[in-house]
Amino acid sequence: MSSYPTSIWKRSPNKLRQGEIWLECFCFISLFLAALVLFLVNLGNLPLIDLKEGVVAQVAKEIYQGFGLGDNWIFPTLWGEPYLEQPTLVPDLIAIAYKVAGVSEFTTRLPGALLGAVSVLLLYNIGREIFVARLPALFSALVYLTCLPVLRLSRLAMLDGPLLCFELLTIWAILRSRRDFRWSLLAGIGLALMALTKGILSLQILAIALVFLLWDTPRLLTSTYYWAGIILGTAPAIAWYVAQWFRYHELKTTGIFFHLFLGDISATVIQVQLFPEYYLLSGLQYLLPWLVVMAMGLKLISLNLEWGWGKLLITWIGIYAILSLAIFSQGYWSILPLYPALALAAGRQLDVVRNVPSYIAYPRIWIYSFMLMAAVAAFAGLYWGIRDYVDFYLPFICGSLAITFTVTAIAIAQREKQFVPLLFWGLFISMFLLIISPHWIWEIITQEPVEPIATLIREHTPAETIIYTSMSEERSSLNFYSDRQVIPQSFTQLKQTWKQNYPVYLLLDPMTLEKLNLSQQMVVKSSKFESLKWVLAIKNS
Repeated sequence: MSSYPTSIWKRSPNKLRQGEIWLECFCFISLFLAALVLFLVNLGNLPLIDLKEGVVAQVAKEIYQGFGLGDNWIFPTLWGEPYLEQPTLVPDLIAIAYKVAGVSEFTTRLPGALLGAVSVLLLYNIGREIFVARLPALFSALVYLTCLPVLRLSRLAMLDGPLLCFELLTIWAILRSRRDFRWSLLAGIGLALMALTKGILSLQILAIALVFLLWDTPRLLTSTYYWAGIILGTAPAIAWYVAQWFRYHELKTTGIFFHLFLGDISATVIQVQLFPEYYLLSGLQYLLPWLVVMAMGLKLISLNLEWGWGKLLITWIGIYAILSLAIFSQGYWSILPLYPALALAAGRQLDVVRNVPSYIAYPRIWIYSFMLMAAVAAFAGLYWGIRDYVDFYLPFICGSLAITFTVTAIAIAQREKQFVPLLFWGLFISMFLLIISPHWIWEIITQEPVEPIATLIREHTPAETIIYTSMSEERSSLNFYSDRQVIPQSFTQLKQTWKQNYPVYLLLDPMTLEKLNLSQQMVVKSSKFESLKWVLAIKNS
C-alpha cells in the first residue's frame, strides 16, 4: 500500500513547497516591476546637469565614437586628453547604451538606473539570507525603494546607482559563501566592479566583509579556496589599475595614482548655487520619511548582536561610518552606501512592531513623527499651490505625502497592522508623482538652460573648436550638448585671446561684450537666438 507524506495541515509538503516558490516569484517580480517603474519612467525628459553627469556623458561619447578604432574603452579620454578622475566602467556601460540606442539623455542615465533597480532585488535577497522570513526582507526592500536619495541619485548618470548595486552584490555573495565556497568568486567580482567604479568603496566593503566573517564565520578566513575565489574575482580590477600605471607616466606619482583609486570624493554632491529651500530639500531627502524607523532599527540591532543579521548590520554601519566619515572625511552625501544597511534595520523593525501583541501600543513617537511630516507636507503644498505657484505637480506631490502620513499616523494610533502597506503604497504614489514631474532634478530650476546656447555654438562654429567664454565656471553639460569644449576665462584673458589668436570664438554675456568693445560685425546675429543672454563673437582673421 503506497503512502504519501503529509504535513500537520493535511497538505503534501511538495504542494506547500510549490506554493512557497510561487509566492517567492510573485514577490520578486512585483518588486522588480515596481523598481523599473520608479527608476525608468521619465528618465530622459530632463537635460543633463553639470559636474559629473556632463563629464561622464562626454567621456562615454568619446568611447562610443572610438569603438573599433582604439583602446579608449580601457584608457578613457576627455577632449582627447587622458581621463584620470575615475575608473572607466560606468562610461563604458553608457557607451554601450549609446551604441545600442543612440546618444540621448535616456541612454546616458539608463545603465545607472537599471543597476539601481537591480539593487532592490539584491537587497531583498540579502534580507532573505539574514532574516530567513519573507516579510522583513520585503519590508526592507520597500524601504530601500522609497528612499528618495537612493531613487533620485540612481536615476542620474553618476556613480551612485552602480555602486549601490555592486555593493549589495558583494554583501549577498559574502553571505552565500558561508555555505558554499564557490560564492567567494562572485564576491570577488563584486569587489572588482566596485573598484572599476570607485576604488575607495571596494576597500570599505572588503573591510566590512572581513570584520563580519571574523566575527561570524572565522573558519572562512583560513580557507585557501575562499581566498582563491576572492583573488580570482578581483583580478580584472587589479589588471586595469596595473595597465593604467604602465600606460600613463604621470601616474608614477603616488598622489595622482591614489587620486585615481580614491576618486573625487566631493564629486557626488551637486555643487551649484541654489535658493535656500533647495538646500533644505537636499538635506531633508536624506532624513525623511524613514529616519524615526531607522533610528529604532539601530536600537533593535544593538539588542540582537548574537544573531547573524545583528552582527552584519552593526559591522556594516560601524565600519563604514568610521572609514568614510572619520578617516576619509567625506561629506553627508557619502552616507548613501549606508542606506541598504539602514533599510534592512528599518524593515526588521517594521516587522517587529507589526507583530507585537494587540494589547501593546505601537511607538507613540511614530505617531508624532508622521503627524509632523504630514503638517510640513501640507504647509509646503499650500505654499507652492498658492503663494509660489509654479505648476500643479508640487501641490499634488505634497498633498499625496500629507494624506499618506496622516493616514499612517491614524493607523498606528489605532494599532492597525495595515499601516505598513498604507505607508508603502502612499510613498510609492508620491515618488511616482515626483518622477513624472520636472522637479525630480530640482537643481535644474536655478540653472540657465544650456540647449539653446549649445545650438548657437554648433550652428556657427566648426567641429572640434575650442570656445572661450565669460562664464564664471565651466559647464560640462554645455560641452556635451555643443560637442565643443567651452573654457571659462577672465576678462583679461579674453581680451588677450581676442588680440593674439585667430580664429577665435568667444561666448560672451552682454556686459563683457561691451567692455571688450568688439565690432558688431563680428557678433553672430540671428533672430533665432535674440532671447539668449549670451552672444557669440567670431574672429576669422
